[in-house]
Amino acid sequence: MMKERLDQLFDTLRGFDSVLILPHNDPDPDAIASAVALRYLLKEAGGMEAEIAYSGIIGRVENKALVRYLGYPLRRLARSDLRTASAIALVDTQPATGNNPLPVDSAATVVLDHHPLREETASVQFADVRPELGATSTILTGYLQAAGIALPAPLATALFYGIKTDTMGLVRSASPNDVEAFLFLQPRADVDALLEIERAQVPAEFFQQLSTALHSARIYDEVVISYVGLMKRPDLAAELADLLMRLQGAQWVICMGVYKNEMVLAIRTRSRRGGAGRLAQDIVGEGGTAGGHGTMARGHIALGDDHPEEIAQQVRWRALRLLNVAPESAGTPLIE
Repeated sequence: MMKERLDQLFDTLRGFDSVLILPHNDPDPDAIASAVALRYLLKEAGGMEAEIAYSGIIGRVENKALVRYLGYPLRRLARSDLRTASAIALVDTQPATGNNPLPVDSAATVVLDHHPLREETASVQFADVRPELGATSTILTGYLQAAGIALPAPLATALFYGIKTDTMGLVRSASPNDVEAFLFLQPRADVDALLEIERAQVPAEFFQQLSTALHSARIYDEVVISYVGLMKRPDLAAELADLLMRLQGAQWVICMGVYKNEMVLAIRTRSRRGGAGRLAQDIVGEGGTAGGHGTMARGHIALGDDHPEEIAQQVRWRALRLLNVAPESAGTPLIE
């Protein structure tokens, strides 16, 4: 099965002069590892050249450490890249999600993703979308195994870390395929490098915003909502949501903050039914973009002329209503 998909992937891209690999904006470890793995696969097994470019920022210190360890394989997307690339491969994202730089009127050639299949992906020449998986890194590990090529330790480490972070060490949305890929990569990974990446030091401002998130957080039974105000990087909301998810009794966490002219919200859940992606889409409605899967999701709402605190309050009301909590509930402060 994987060999057939691999052949189809190569058949689709063969003949193109250049392949541009695009992970989602502000790429996380799964997106970074998957993009690097695809470039390596195309080069070593298909004899094809490819470049990786991203939009947004790589802000989380662990992600910066991973990129540094890999030798800076990604570069910032230039305005001309989308125009000059003869083939575009989306990794860990899909067309029209709003979280990648591909214009709505442009077509992707290849899509590799583990999020729910989108209607727009049907027109892509080659798409391998498997929402039952916990990480896109699992898909790329399968391709590399099917190709029968050796994995350098840095690539194996990145893929291992991609699966580990997106599944929280195989305890969140992990499938048997994720477990199999995880165990395949584990003995090939550089443990010392992985420890350095996971323990990367954070600046003082992180603890300042953590303090803001903790003092802002309010508990509504099993729901925790926090607004942190201005953020220097868009992925901070997700990092803080992950920490708040460790609160005893929390089943849902929504953390939000302002980056540039958008309200960015991160959603996490322990609910066995999942639904984080759907909740994010319902919260932002037509006023923004959202995506994700069962246990984690992200949304963006353009602020326009509205005051950020007003948007944050609207998000709070919508979220509580959708989670069957009385919107007028005052909640309990996490820290008095």
